[in-house]
Amino acid sequence: MSEKLKGKTVAILATDGFEESELTEPKAALEREGATVHVIAPDKDSIRAWAGTDWGPSYDVDRKLDQVDAGDYDALELPGGLFNPDALRQNEQALAFTRRFFEQHKPVGAICHGPWVLINAGVAKGRRMTSYPSVEMDLRNAGAEWVDQEVVVDSGLVTSRKPDDLDAFCSKLVEEIAEGKHSRQHA
Repeated sequence: MSEKLKGKTVAILATDGFEESELTEPKAALEREGATVHVIAPDKDSIRAWAGTDWGPSYDVDRKLDQVDAGDYDALELPGGLFNPDALRQNEQALAFTRRFFEQHKPVGAICHGPWVLINAGVAKGRRMTSYPSVEMDLRNAGAEWVDQEVVVDSGLVTSRKPDDLDAFCSKLVEEIAEGKHSRQHA
């Protein structure tokens, strides 16, 4: 195990319907580098994965959203899937939690449909980002510059398109968290 992220604590915000690999692979990559990772969900003790084409197993939740504060974490990761970010983007508590990471200039990673949460949190405008192709117009309409690349980094914000991009996503997420807080420029 590397020590690159020793002493760092990372929040993964998810609910039922998260794309399984987009939670498990970043979590494992962060832990390999020494980070403590908490899976956080709005109101459940476990959440069920979407595993490619069907429902997958349930995963334990470490903390409920009303028990945590963004100030206790060094970074945030938002997995995709269709159901997960669609539910989170309608949850004001999840949006407020996400916004606080941006207000505190902390690294944030979002993959696949995860940027939906960023759009509704009002933090996508002026950002260079990528996502699953069907989210492109949503990001453009929210004022982001959308590009078709496996991973895009914009002042501590790491975004990727799909599970095939996880190696690049995890690598850049680890790098940004190791760097710590970033100054943010908004349009």
